[in-house]
Amino acid sequence: MRIVIGADTFAPEINGSAMFAARLAAGLTARGHEVHMVAPAFSYRRFGTFTEEHEGQSFTVHRLFSARWYPHPWLRFAIPFRIEQNSARILDEVKPDVVHFQSHIIVGRGLSHQAVKRGIRVIGTNHFMPENALEFAHLPSWLEAPVVRAAWRAAGRSFGRAQAVTTPTRKAADFLEANTNLRGVYAISCGIDATNYTPSFEPRTENLIVFVGRITGEKQLDKLVRAFALLDSKLNAKLELVGGGDQEANLKALATSLGVRHRVNFTGYVETDYLRAALTRATVFAMPSIAELQSIATMEAMASGLPIVAANAMALPHLVHDGENGFLFEPGDVEELAARLTDVLTMPEEQLHALKRESLKIVEAHDIQRTLATFEALYRGELVSDTIAEPAKPSLRERLAKLRDSE
Repeated sequence: MRIVIGADTFAPEINGSAMFAARLAAGLTARGHEVHMVAPAFSYRRFGTFTEEHEGQSFTVHRLFSARWYPHPWLRFAIPFRIEQNSARILDEVKPDVVHFQSHIIVGRGLSHQAVKRGIRVIGTNHFMPENALEFAHLPSWLEAPVVRAAWRAAGRSFGRAQAVTTPTRKAADFLEANTNLRGVYAISCGIDATNYTPSFEPRTENLIVFVGRITGEKQLDKLVRAFALLDSKLNAKLELVGGGDQEANLKALATSLGVRHRVNFTGYVETDYLRAALTRATVFAMPSIAELQSIATMEAMASGLPIVAANAMALPHLVHDGENGFLFEPGDVEELAARLTDVLTMPEEQLHALKRESLKIVEAHDIQRTLATFEALYRGELVSDTIAEPAKPSLRERLAKLRDSE
């Protein structure tokens, strides 16, 4: 198939949505499809059509002229008033069999609208919650709720053009349906290639807690640093925050004020090899975020055989089965987070290994090849089996059709 994938955020930006778009495009290319990515340019000067390599595969990327959203430290967006023209031009040049957009904000809006005009099949995947953008919107508090409602209405319009709508987990699908008029949303994991990660069952030589991801406010990393400071000094624990972001300076200052700065390592942005090695040598992975629609970083930690301590919020309970491959804690509860980390760091090797093996078992269901096969089926207009995606709630039309068939 000839496939156009549209995304408002893409490499070199680092976030779950951008990572998924790159892995989806690369995976489909490896399976023999012709893939065209449409995404914002990452500078004012480098826009146009290029052959780029991502995740070990080369495919065409149509980079749209973009502008920096200055409240955010790095995010760039395509120009809204040119998106219809650019979408029409690209679709007329490429003539794809299907358009798969990853966000409704700008690129997805233009591509979905122009694809429908041309009778091209449209698939939409949502990775976005408008509430998460409030941190960088700098709106007065009285305006936040109306803006969020307007954003959800816009999402409903764009995703309403799609023949199938997906999101990474059942929780996220329910959330999307609750805030729009969409129904029958599929829950399809972003997926990872577990063979890229290396579990270790060697006896631990240190108590290392690792977080991987963007160092931003929505990740609630101040709670993790405060919980780390509560740990018994006899544990000689260390904390490593792998990633970069606008909260790094604030967290360093917090760690200093709590007297633990010498035991907290801020890596900044790192190469993939370093990230994977950090997961291999860690004892436990911590994810205090309350806004994860899936959390690719948590899946990467599980594929590395790590027990997980995570907030009991959004999609994280889909990955962390309390007491089986780690522990959940009440979001924002610093003392409980410290207690659960202590549970892992003090347990015997045999119990630790049981958690590690369970993480490896649970993450098997999120294999990237399974995800790619599911999207291929949706692109072809086939029914998606419950064996390769979480079943969506049937729509009213589907329920009525089933009743008619039974009569």
